[in-house]
Order: sequence, then structure tokens, then C-alpha cells
Amino acid sequence: MSRSLKVGIIVNPRKTGAVRTMRALRTVLQAKGISCVLEEYTAELAGEGGGIPATEFSKHVAIAAVLGGDGTMLNAVLRLGKFEKPVAGINIGTLGFLTTSTDDDLESFAEALETGSYTISKRTLLEATVYRAGKATETFFALNEITLARGETGRLVSLRATLNGDLLNHYRADGLIVATPTGSTAYSLSAGGPLIEPSAAVFVVTPICPHSLSQRSLIVADDAVIGLSPENPDDGPMLFTADGRDNSRIEPGDSVEVRKADRNFLLLRYGGMSFYEALRQKLHWQGL
Repeated sequence: MSRSLKVGIIVNPRKTGAVRTMRALRTVLQAKGISCVLEEYTAELAGEGGGIPATEFSKHVAIAAVLGGDGTMLNAVLRLGKFEKPVAGINIGTLGFLTTSTDDDLESFAEALETGSYTISKRTLLEATVYRAGKATETFFALNEITLARGETGRLVSLRATLNGDLLNHYRADGLIVATPTGSTAYSLSAGGPLIEPSAAVFVVTPICPHSLSQRSLIVADDAVIGLSPENPDDGPMLFTADGRDNSRIEPGDSVEVRKADRNFLLLRYGGMSFYEALRQKLHWQGL
């Protein structure tokens, strides 16, 4: 398998030891006959030439290896674009929910690629379209969540949410989160949302600090189309974000439509820690 396998490497430049880890990974991969190519900014960071844009990875590599942490993986969703091949996260530090190994385990990772002893976890992506004056103007993709929240005001805002065209609720809150099962361990969890097993075919709609305690998270089928819009012009513009990165001002009269994307994010997993083990470790669950 390794004879024709090529891996594209992306690193987080803000992580201490990122270049050192990249070179160590490349060394162990090449020792097993696996060729490597660096993303253009990674190559620049390392003082090397020959890097290619992450958006071109789909033409040149079979697997993308992302060195950093869960935040780096979320950023990779944006940088890779329409990349429908496996993505492996290697955490520089402790293991996260999206990363499959750490920088102390590079040899085992390379061996898994060489032997093909890994699995692919298909993760749902959200597709969010912004409408202005009734016309679609922008489309965003997110692995964790999209959020529509208060912008410049320090007050609660009024939002309208629909489900497949029917009114879901009028919310008075700091904002609303629509999260995937993958994103259920992130912002939605901090806002009081439930933990959801990654393969579940659902979304969760979670209000952020709602005025009424009766307004709780709601789990809906992932074939639903969720509409979000501001209701009170006095609230001013709201802020739309996708995975905490892409953002857009949503003015009164604008709306956002959220649905399941027509492609998945393919997360490479091997050995190591399962989702439930990660929950126990990250959330410090303990038995009696």
C-alpha cells in the first residue's frame, strides 16, 4: 500500500515544536516508503520550497495529516476545501476529540498507514447559506457548529428559528448554536447542550444563555433544514460564525439556512483512544 501512498502535511505554526514534529513525521513516513508533500505555508514555515496550497491536496495526496490540535483540525476544514479523503489529526501535546494520535506516537501512526490498519469515521458537515434580500450570498461549511449570536450589543437578542419551514421557536438569548454530533463536545456543550455519539444522524439546536430556563437544547434529525433570523431591528446586526472562524454580519431582514452538507469529513482513526475514552479523560469522569 505504501508504494503509491502520498501524505500531505499541514501544521499549526503557533504550536511550539511544529516544524520539528513535521520533520520527524516525514522521516518515519519516508522510511516506510510513504512520500510526503507539504502545504505551502507549512513549507514556508520550515524554510523549504515545493509546498502546495491545501486546496490542491485532493489532486495530489491520498491522506492529509494535520499537526496541531482540535482547533487546527477545524481550521483544516476551511483550508482543505472540498477534500473527500481521510484526514488524520496528530496532536502536539495531549490527545483531543478530533486528533487520532500525539507527537509521541509517530512511529505507530506511520505503521498504521503502511499496513492500512486504520478506520475512517464519517463526520457530518454543516452547510450554512446566508440570504440577503431573499438572495443567497454566501455559503459556509462547519464540522462543529454554526452560531448566530449578538453582535455589538451587550443585550439579549431576539431570534426566530424554523424547522423545515415550520416555526420552531422565538428565542430571547445571547444567540443560537446548531451543532453536529462532532460539535456536541464543543461550544454547544459549554452552553448546556447534550453529548452526542459521533455517528448519530442528528443535529442539536442549543440556545446561548436564554432568558427563559424552559428554552432548552433540542435534538433534530440531520435531514432537517433549520432557518435562523433576527427578529428585532433594535438589536442591530448579529454575528454569524462557522466553527468560530468564518464570520458574517447578519442584518435585520437577513437570514441563515442550515442543512447537512452533501459531503462528509473523513476522519482517520487507528488504535489509540475511542470517543468514550476521550470523554472520560477530557471530562474527568470517574467511577466510585
